[in-house]
Amino acid sequence: MGIFDEIKKKLSHEFIDIIEWLDYTEDTIAHRFERYQNEIKNGAKLIVREGQMAVFINEGQLADVFTPGTYTLNTKNLPILATLKGWKYGFNSPFKAEVYFVNTHLFTDEKWGTKNPVTLNDDRFGLVEIRAFGTYAFKINDPGKFIKDIVGTDANFTNFEINEHLKSLISTRFTDTIGEANLPIELYAANTTELSETCLEVMQPEFNSVGISLEKFFIENVSMPEELKKEIFEYSRIDKLDLDKLTKFKAAKAIEAAAANEGGTAGAGMGMGMGFALAQQMGGMMNPTANTTQQVQQQQNASIAPPPIPVQIQYYYANNGQQAGPVSFDQLKMLFANRTINKNSLIWKQGMTTWLELKDIEELKSFLGGNTPPPLPNV
Repeated sequence: MGIFDEIKKKLSHEFIDIIEWLDYTEDTIAHRFERYQNEIKNGAKLIVREGQMAVFINEGQLADVFTPGTYTLNTKNLPILATLKGWKYGFNSPFKAEVYFVNTHLFTDEKWGTKNPVTLNDDRFGLVEIRAFGTYAFKINDPGKFIKDIVGTDANFTNFEINEHLKSLISTRFTDTIGEANLPIELYAANTTELSETCLEVMQPEFNSVGISLEKFFIENVSMPEELKKEIFEYSRIDKLDLDKLTKFKAAKAIEAAAANEGGTAGAGMGMGMGFALAQQMGGMMNPTANTTQQVQQQQNASIAPPPIPVQIQYYYANNGQQAGPVSFDQLKMLFANRTINKNSLIWKQGMTTWLELKDIEELKSFLGGNTPPPLPNV
């Protein structure tokens, strides 16, 4: 190759006439256009395709951003760059600037997940751990800010390079969001749609701060240890159970079983009881004196009979915003023990003018444990 061929080759690379970028990778977010000595010819054509934007950087400073279209590069199209360069004669000579093409299409089906379990404090189950995972979608909405704050001088910035940063951001904000939601532990898995929308709203400003728009965010699953799942299922069944109805049901079944067995021991006992009663009635008719004595004895027995059984106090309680009950003192104590209610649950009984928290009702303070007598009065 002669000297003239060398000169011709150098001149053909020295001034670039067309500046464009075709992405064949599908995961490149930003690509720096390579050219000989960074020189761009006056009047060169810039082609920015749909789903792209072009960013001009001059000596580390943002000069111009071009949206999709075809441009002839001159002082009319590059007023900021012309001002930075201070050219008095327009683009009569080649100029130097770095050109980055930024992919602005939607990057979908990006995966995220909690690396470590998230610890929550539940009123009924105490400290519990959950994990979550899902997908998100994003796109670049401010190419200039993205190039300055994230890409820097990287010649070929890929989706993989930004993903780790975004997943760490998501995991942190997700933990904060569900902690502030303060839902019962069993409702996190049942409210993934609402939680997803809340997380999207919380995370959007963080993404915008570096020129990225979080377009979609989905929580696909919230998981917890198997032993906690079993405990929640058992609690759910107890919570739905009406203890008063259960007692009546068991009593009805017992009466039904006794009636079905009337030919056996139960029937014999009933027959003997009826026979004794009939014999007493006949004896009284034949012996009036004995009958009178028996009446006096019955009256004496009645005078020393115990008083009637006091009526049990019935309590009503609030559960998940709904009124439940009535239940007895012992049943209410059982509900407190299995964490259906707690010290802050609202309670009402007949004679009270308003609902009070359990801890403020004198006879229920024994549920809380640690009762101590009041101090002795001064003698």
